[in-house]
Amino acid sequence: MIKSLINKGETHSSLELLFRWIMQRNQDVDVQVEQIPFSQMNGWYMDADGCIRHETGRFFSIEGIHVRTDVSVTYEWEQPIINQPEIGYLGILTKEFEGVLYFLMQAKIEPGNVNCVQISPTLQATKSNYTQQHKGRKPLYLEFFQNAKPHQVLLDQLQSEQGARFLRKRNRNIIIKVDEDVPVYEDFAWMTLAQIKELLHHDNMVNMDTRTVLAGLDFSQFEISNDVLEKMSPFGRDMIASSQTHKAYNTMNEHLSWLTQLKSMAELNVRYVPLKNIGGGWKQDEYEISRNDKKYFRVIGTRVNISNREVTSWCQPLVQPMQKGLCAFIIKKIDGVYHFLVHAKMECGNLDVYELAPTVQCLTGNVLDVPKDKWPAYVEYVMNAKPEQILYDTFQSEEGGRFYHEQNRNMLIEVGDEFPIDVPADYHWMTLGQIHEFMRFNNYINIQARSLIAAIKYV
Repeated sequence: MIKSLINKGETHSSLELLFRWIMQRNQDVDVQVEQIPFSQMNGWYMDADGCIRHETGRFFSIEGIHVRTDVSVTYEWEQPIINQPEIGYLGILTKEFEGVLYFLMQAKIEPGNVNCVQISPTLQATKSNYTQQHKGRKPLYLEFFQNAKPHQVLLDQLQSEQGARFLRKRNRNIIIKVDEDVPVYEDFAWMTLAQIKELLHHDNMVNMDTRTVLAGLDFSQFEISNDVLEKMSPFGRDMIASSQTHKAYNTMNEHLSWLTQLKSMAELNVRYVPLKNIGGGWKQDEYEISRNDKKYFRVIGTRVNISNREVTSWCQPLVQPMQKGLCAFIIKKIDGVYHFLVHAKMECGNLDVYELAPTVQCLTGNVLDVPKDKWPAYVEYVMNAKPEQILYDTFQSEEGGRFYHEQNRNMLIEVGDEFPIDVPADYHWMTLGQIHEFMRFNNYINIQARSLIAAIKYV
């Protein structure tokens, strides 16, 4: 694993060849996504409440919810939300070649992808997909995960998706290691961890599902020799130290007590409402469900044709954002160890009220529309960060199977001694090792935070 983290790989493909391969897949695969009226979406219908559902009762639905909370600045609102109660697979197959662990990645096209092809897990499938509710082929490599033995499993977690858009949605994030020969099909390639992380430093190259799976890899358990550490960048060595140290500003017990206190004091009430009746400025017509003020997002109907999928043509609703987002971690050395400033964030679709989010997570358009004294904490600081403070700055898109051209600016911002250690009550300083400790369990670290953790390079 550690060799894979520092090896940019020549055994199978160099980075240059991988870039060429991705570009070639973009040219070779025919993709057409067309907005159509909801009434023309074959296989979908609007029920008596105006909710959008699949005729099989599977896949997902677009429903309405009424939210009441004493946490958010906005205490009560209504909105559409994606309800997808089934748990899908996000799985990566790994195998050793010449002592280095390689990851079998897929060049996958989703209808909402910004740039068509993105690097995806080996297996990315909802339960409706892998049980063939769409009447198409079974996903490739499914049997490896269904038949995996306990000793093959390197990672196995249930993790959430976007709490503002999905209602209590989770996926099984799993990585398994095999020894036998594995067929490599046209849209797949072996990559090292270092190569994937390098691709993560290019806009919209690695999809959300890959990021959430790789974020779960915890390097604190490994003994790392000085020879290997010397091959890492200074920042990479600091990240290993933040993973493995017991020298933290707050103990795990203190973090747990802090989060338990927040959850026990908060109210979050979410109930179903007919989509055709939702208030708060939402309207529904033949082509879209959107707000009068053009904020947040809209729901559209689409017809999709992608030549290399299990099913090559289908219709579905997609959620299209109205602004780009900003997701940023502020990091600071405390007693010589990097700590991440983590925000306990309430979102209406969260399974347990709060999840741990980046320091800043917001839609930039919404922020700029209000006076600065109404901005979320630290937004102004991040937006005005000096170039020498910015360690990572890349646009990453959200899951293209449900979201149309949604991008967030992902940033890591380093601060110095001048930045106060004392923070608001819903923020805490955590080492990377403590973040991974929370990640071992369900529904603690949100998808935006996991995306940023996955992007950390060690060479």
